[in-house]
Amino acid sequence: MFAGGLVLCVQEYLNFELGVIEGYGYELSRSLTASGDTDLPDGGEYCDPAYPDKEKLYWHDSFPHPNDSALQSTQPHHKHSPPDIKHHRIPAPELSFTRPNLPLLVEEVERISAGEMRVP
Repeated sequence: MFAGGLVLCVQEYLNFELGVIEGYGYELSRSLTASGDTDLPDGGEYCDPAYPDKEKLYWHDSFPHPNDSALQSTQPHHKHSPPDIKHHRIPAPELSFTRPNLPLLVEEVERISAGEMRVP
């Protein structure tokens, strides 16, 4: 949970034996009910996809889209972003299955919450 009511939900499927991330979903949203940085909802409840009081700003997932030529350079890593967040997908070359993604994601959210960066 970050300043400005921003919440980063992280779901990773880890294979400790191989030392890799097998799949992931990262969602950045804004709480529609939080009135301040201390009034954020419970993370476990909030990160449920059916939670009603949030504005999804963007998300990353590793679901493959082999027929989308725009994503071939980083297949399966991509980001869903506005204007049509469900269908507008862009390559995400910074994401990986073989190194941690969380530090990069947190840095991006901190820049957004500090006003240094607009929501991509």
